Amino acid sequence: MSEENVPQEDAQREKAIEAKPTNKEGADENLQEEIASLEAAANNTQLPSADEIEAEALDEQQQEGATQDDDTASEIALGDTPSEEASSEETSKETSKEKVEASTPEKEIPKKDYQSMSKEELLEELKSLVETAAIQKIKDHVDEIQTAFDAQFDAEMTEAKEAFLAEGGNVIDFRYQSPLKKAFNEAYYDYRNRRSKYYQNRQKNLKKNEEIRNALVEEVKALRDELGGAESVNTTYNKFKDIQERWHNAGNIPRDRYNLVWNNYYHHVDAFYELLHLNREFRDKHFQDNLAKKLQLVERAEELTQEQDVHKAFKELQLLHRMWKEEIGPVAKEYSDEIWEAFSIATKKIHDARDAKQQEIEKSWEGNLEVKKEIIEKIEAIAGQPLTSHNAVQNKIKEVEALREAFFKAGKVPAAVNEKTWSGFKNAVRSFNHNKNDFYKSQKREQYDNLNKKKALIQIANDNKDNEDFTTTIELMKKIQADWKKIGHVPRKDSDKVWKEFKEACNHFFDRLHASKKKANAGEEQAFEKKKALLETVKKLKLEGDHNANLELIKTHIKEWKAIGRVPYAKKKIDDHFNKALDQLFSKLNIDKKEAELIKYDNRMSTLADANDQRALEKERFFIQKKVQEIKSEINQLENNLGFFQHVDDDNPMVKEVHKNIAKHKEELELWQAKYRKIKAMF
Repeated sequence: MSEENVPQEDAQREKAIEAKPTNKEGADENLQEEIASLEAAANNTQLPSADEIEAEALDEQQQEGATQDDDTASEIALGDTPSEEASSEETSKETSKEKVEASTPEKEIPKKDYQSMSKEELLEELKSLVETAAIQKIKDHVDEIQTAFDAQFDAEMTEAKEAFLAEGGNVIDFRYQSPLKKAFNEAYYDYRNRRSKYYQNRQKNLKKNEEIRNALVEEVKALRDELGGAESVNTTYNKFKDIQERWHNAGNIPRDRYNLVWNNYYHHVDAFYELLHLNREFRDKHFQDNLAKKLQLVERAEELTQEQDVHKAFKELQLLHRMWKEEIGPVAKEYSDEIWEAFSIATKKIHDARDAKQQEIEKSWEGNLEVKKEIIEKIEAIAGQPLTSHNAVQNKIKEVEALREAFFKAGKVPAAVNEKTWSGFKNAVRSFNHNKNDFYKSQKREQYDNLNKKKALIQIANDNKDNEDFTTTIELMKKIQADWKKIGHVPRKDSDKVWKEFKEACNHFFDRLHASKKKANAGEEQAFEKKKALLETVKKLKLEGDHNANLELIKTHIKEWKAIGRVPYAKKKIDDHFNKALDQLFSKLNIDKKEAELIKYDNRMSTLADANDQRALEKERFFIQKKVQEIKSEINQLENNLGFFQHVDDDNPMVKEVHKNIAKHKEELELWQAKYRKIKAMF
């Protein structure tokens, strides 16, 4: 009902009262007719529905896309009917003030920038809200937290899946387990269960409140019968005021029952007022009472224009509008437009402040948008770069991951471009992942080729790990180890397995080798002690008597020296000491130098052979071969030099010196050629 229609109805009521008969019987008869007439009028009058009342109170809020609170989504409170009995101005003001204060909204739960939070932070925020906040007040918060968490989780799972497929996995075998996701689901289910229980209990209360209100309607109907009885009007009216108070405090009822209960109650209330035969004075005081209450609403709305928290002011303004429409009755027509204009002006100021704040927020989000655009461009640039190696790919993955984290921390963007921005980000990351997976797919065949090469080396290692020819096998083992290092990556699922097999085979051989050397070292120490004693014997040897007998004695000691065998590598200098001792003995015998050298060389060859060092023998052969070539070259050079002395006598000192050098080099050549023949025979 509009405020302008109420005075006209009251005028009709007064006219009906003035025309009633003076005798009681006539009055009762006319009264019954009047009641019947008013009931018929009430039945034909379309009362405002709950949707219409709330639509008027929240029209601007709905236009801006705001959502209604959970408490008003399923039920609505029924306001009091306007009282037409005069009350003191003081009582009126106190009552109105109490209602305004009682209608002040609860402190709003602030929303955080959930998009910039990590999954761990989102989980803790969800748990905190469920434990500390009113469960019916956090739906929007929880929805945003879930959206932010799922976005990060889905991105990680997609990346893990693509990596799994790139390594040769089958999509049907892919599983992605996350303890954090499990904990989040548990917290979310806890929230859903609590919220469900809350609304189940609330629905029970709503039905109970409906039963209470229906009972109050019956009490109002009963009061109409009392007006014709023995009780005084004042007594009956006081009962009515008590019913009004209980109606006001009865609580919310199911939304789908609102119109029926509301219409029923006010129909009988209107009929009750008609039967009271209210006079103009009483009605005017009632209008004054309503005017005082609405002026207080205007005053509170004007105070809200100074509120710094514009969102809080906007929420409270909706409650003021609801009180204006539902709880406070009409005022005199001459004040109706004036106070509504004042209320509307304050309302517009609050809406303007809210719009300005929203524009300010949108402006800050524009900065976030630029940051996110730049991040997307960087990811797109990385996605467009060629991938040439595993290390390069890993570095790019780290870069993209850092940009991804920066994107989530950049904050909100304007709603109009939010979906476009998020889509651009996902496409950029997806493009990079696609290129990364293509690279690894191209590497897959090479990795399987490498796997076959390494398996072949494992076979060689296993075939030779028990070989008793350590000298030959150690070179083979060293070679396949070097070859292993040159082979590239193999599939990750096979990497540890093949390396373990190869290492075990190699370790088996080298453990045997070390054990053999350890055993041999003990014999080498004994050989050293024997050679040490023999060396002292040779040093003290005195050559007497027959030359040949002395030579045979020396050869016997050489043969004995050879028979002793190898000494530790660190003590091999003892062989040099033995050769020096032999030089001293040979010098005493006046033995041919070449013969003495060859005897000593036989001893050296025997030492090299006992050492079982093929590389040392190769090195010795190369040295002697090179020495033979050098001497031949020098002889050729000297013979060529003689060509310059064709016309010079052989007695010339210079010519004699050249011939002497040639003879010396030829003698030396025979010795080295003899050594070469000996070492060549060892191969």
